[in-house]
Amino acid sequence: MIKLENITVRMAGRTLIENLSLTLNEGHRYGLIGRNGTGKSTFFKVLLKMLHPDTGHLEIPARVRLGHIAQEAPSGAATPLEVVMAADQERLELMKQLEEGHSPENMADIYERLIAIDAFTAESRASEILAGLGFSQEMQKEPLSTFSGGWRMRVSLASLLFSKPDWLLLDEPTNHLDLEATLWLEDYLKRYPKSLLIISHDRHLLNAVCDRILFLQGEKIQSYGGNFDTFERTWKAQQESLKAQHVKQEAQRKHMMAFVNRFKAKATKAKQAQSRLKALERMESLPEIMHDPEVRFDFPQPEKLAPPLIVLDHVNVGYSPKISILKGLSQRIDAEDRIALLGANGNGKSTFAKLISGRLSPQQGEISHSKKLKVGYFAQHQVDEFDLEVTGFEHVLRKSPNLSPTQARSLLAGFGLMGQKADVKVRNLSGGEKARLNLTLICLDKPNILVLDEPTNHLDMDSRQALMMALNEFQGAVILITHDWDLLASTMDRLWLVADHKVMTFEGDLEDYRRMILKGEMGAPKIQKKKQVSQVNVDLKKRVSEAKLKVEALMTSLEKIKEELNDPDLYTHHSESLGTLMKTQHQIEHDLSLAEEAWLKAEEDLESVD
Repeated sequence: MIKLENITVRMAGRTLIENLSLTLNEGHRYGLIGRNGTGKSTFFKVLLKMLHPDTGHLEIPARVRLGHIAQEAPSGAATPLEVVMAADQERLELMKQLEEGHSPENMADIYERLIAIDAFTAESRASEILAGLGFSQEMQKEPLSTFSGGWRMRVSLASLLFSKPDWLLLDEPTNHLDLEATLWLEDYLKRYPKSLLIISHDRHLLNAVCDRILFLQGEKIQSYGGNFDTFERTWKAQQESLKAQHVKQEAQRKHMMAFVNRFKAKATKAKQAQSRLKALERMESLPEIMHDPEVRFDFPQPEKLAPPLIVLDHVNVGYSPKISILKGLSQRIDAEDRIALLGANGNGKSTFAKLISGRLSPQQGEISHSKKLKVGYFAQHQVDEFDLEVTGFEHVLRKSPNLSPTQARSLLAGFGLMGQKADVKVRNLSGGEKARLNLTLICLDKPNILVLDEPTNHLDMDSRQALMMALNEFQGAVILITHDWDLLASTMDRLWLVADHKVMTFEGDLEDYRRMILKGEMGAPKIQKKKQVSQVNVDLKKRVSEAKLKVEALMTSLEKIKEELNDPDLYTHHSESLGTLMKTQHQIEHDLSLAEEAWLKAEEDLESVD
């Protein structure tokens, strides 16, 4: 149990959380929601004791271990598998003690603890988590220095999941993931055996995983039972009830004030008028009705062009002349097509997006399209190319100098950058505001095709909803890459799978795709590199060694149990531990039988390779 009592947190003179008292109970899966900038990440820092509140008290039992993703991604020569396995500090320490050698009694205790924490399956468990997050067996053994920052953040996430803290704290965990890894993570979190607190703008994830919602608004956190949909219904009902109470109270005020104004000068009614005034002063102050500003995106409607918009004829594309990422592409895109690109990161989705948007040229084959075709291309890296010292308003005029100031501001307002926000330097904009500016800029030419590569990263829930509505109203074609399940399900009607160097129609719906991912039938990108026989030998020898060690550990534990059962006092004093010891003996004998079979199988596999 985690208790917060009268917590107040201020940052740069601004109060984010005021006089908060909250209890977080073990075994629950909390979703922390609220608009960007309200203090969700700050709340995490308070729980992790990275930030001390201005007032109040935080109580976390000493035995409780909180886990979160490190801010800096791991790097260096270590492999993802090595980094993840190193996250279990207790296992590392016990294995070190085992290698150093201790007295027989201590060795038995060490073996017992290793078995209790499932230490002998550590590598397979770590590998399974990495595979779920998109790492092939080959990628798991490559140096971290060969991976991008996004992939190394996945290693951080895998390390956290592997360590199994009592409280798993996740702040927007899907931002660095593709759809496939997001689906796996969602399934993993649903089965997580301990407590969970997650910040997310992904309502599908919140619905699938969480059983309570914490809503941060107006410097307070309110707790609601159920998932996000349940919270939303409850909150809307509360707001409607509150509106009705405000209307009723305002009518009472007017009625009482009318009496006061009418009779305060009359001697016979003056006392009653004063009584009404005092009653007005004592009238309960109702909570303020929360009015979230409406968020709306406006995609300009494109010029109508004769179909098809784009035709690919046996196209190969890649980044170097001799290596093709995608081969034999023969697709057609028409106006009003809604195409979702599926497939794990590394399979070529972004490569296909760059090809369609003209960022890459074919190595082989031909692309034909209308001469008047305009393509709007959105990708996260584009925000890194902004001039940080220039405002959004100035960015728009730089790209379209013929626009009047009023037109430029109107376009920015169409993506939520209205009023003074248009005059804020880019360096001072939030991630979501930079994404909105990016959308504004790609729409200046009124594109016939929108190619959107992970547009929801850094967008809050209201902005995601606005994007969904805008895409449905847009009369051009859309090609979408996203890990946001709701956005896919609500806007796209064609699924193209990018895998094995090809782009092909996926025969099925999103639920079919989800089932395939969770069954492990599709996932990590395939690397064209065969495992050498020597590597197979190494892996099998390691398996044999681990299997042998587990058998030895179980045998040691069994001997210790038998010694305790030989104690005559157990039987003469009717010790309560007798039944427990016999039950433990039976379980260890069962586990030992299975471990011996596994050891024998590993030996046979090694002999067959040799």
